[in-house]
Amino acid sequence: MKNKTIILLIVYVVLGVFLFIAGQMDIISNNAMRYLMQMFLYITLGEMWNLLSGFAGMTSLGQQTFIGLAGYTVAMTTTVYKMNYGTGILVGTAVCIVTSSLLAFMLLKMEGMYFSITTWVIAEALGTFFLSWGYVGKGAGMNVSISPYPRIDAIYGMSLILCFITLLVVYLLLNSRLGLGLIAMRDNITAAASMGVNIRRSKFVVYLIAAIFTGLAGSIMFINKGTIYPESGFSIGWTISMVFIVIIGGSGTIEGPIVGSVIYVFLQEFLAHYPGWSNIILGIIAIIIILYMPEGIVGAVKKMLDNKGNKNINSLRKTKTVKS
Repeated sequence: MKNKTIILLIVYVVLGVFLFIAGQMDIISNNAMRYLMQMFLYITLGEMWNLLSGFAGMTSLGQQTFIGLAGYTVAMTTTVYKMNYGTGILVGTAVCIVTSSLLAFMLLKMEGMYFSITTWVIAEALGTFFLSWGYVGKGAGMNVSISPYPRIDAIYGMSLILCFITLLVVYLLLNSRLGLGLIAMRDNITAAASMGVNIRRSKFVVYLIAAIFTGLAGSIMFINKGTIYPESGFSIGWTISMVFIVIIGGSGTIEGPIVGSVIYVFLQEFLAHYPGWSNIILGIIAIIIILYMPEGIVGAVKKMLDNKGNKNINSLRKTKTVKS
C-alpha cells in the first residue's frame, strides 16, 4: 500500500512539473492553458468543499463568502492602494483567515441544516452589503488594476501550484491524526467525542483551511477575470459548482473532485452553447449520478475494483480447497 502511494505521488509530481514547464515554455496554447487553469482552480474549490462536507460532515452552502472577500480584496488593494497582485493575494488570504475565525465562533456551535443555511445566509448578506457599498462601486463592481497585467501563463502557473499544494495538504491532513478524527466525526460525532476527538478544534482547523484555499482560488479566479461584481463574487453558483463537482466525482475521496472538475469544465464549455438549458442538463446529470452511482464516479470504480478483487480472492480460495 505504501509503495503504491509513493508511486502515485511520483506520478503526480512528474505530471505537475511537466504541465508547469509546458505552460511556461509555450508548449501549451493559451486556449488550452485557460481550460487547464479552470480545472486547477475548480479542483482546489472542490477539494475544499469535499474536505468540509465529504470528510468532516460540515455541509457549507456559503463558501462563496471567501471567494467574494478575496476577490474584492485583490481588486481594492490593486486599484485603490496600487499594490502588486501578490500582496493583494496575501491580504485577501489574511481577510479570509480573520473572517473565518470570527464566523467559526458562531457557526461551529451549529450542526446539520442549521450550519448549512447559516453559511448561505452570511454569504447572501455580504453580497447585499457589497451591492450597496459605495467604496467598492456598489453594483457596478470593481476592476482589478494591475500594471503590467500578468500574462495567462503566469496565472496558469499560480493555479497549478495552488492545485498541487491543495492536494498535498488534503492528503497529509487526511493521513494525520486530525484526519482520522474528521472521518470519525462524519460517521458518528458522539462516538468520535467519546474516543477523545476534540470536535470543536477539529472543525475549526478544517473550516479555517477550507476558507484559506477557497479564498486563494477566488483571488486567482478574479485576477484572471479582471473585474468583480457582488453578483459574481458572492454568487451561490460557486457552491453549486463545488457540490456538482463532488457529487459526480465522488464525495469522501481525494480523487473525486479531480475527476469532477475535469468533467465540469468540459460540460461548462459544451453547455455554453445552450444557455437556457445548461442548468437543467447539469441537474439531470447530477440526479442520474445520485440515483445510479451515489458514491460518484470514483467511488463506483473503486467499488467495482474491490468486488472484482474479492471475487478473485474467493476463486483462489475455492481452488485451494478443491486441491486439498
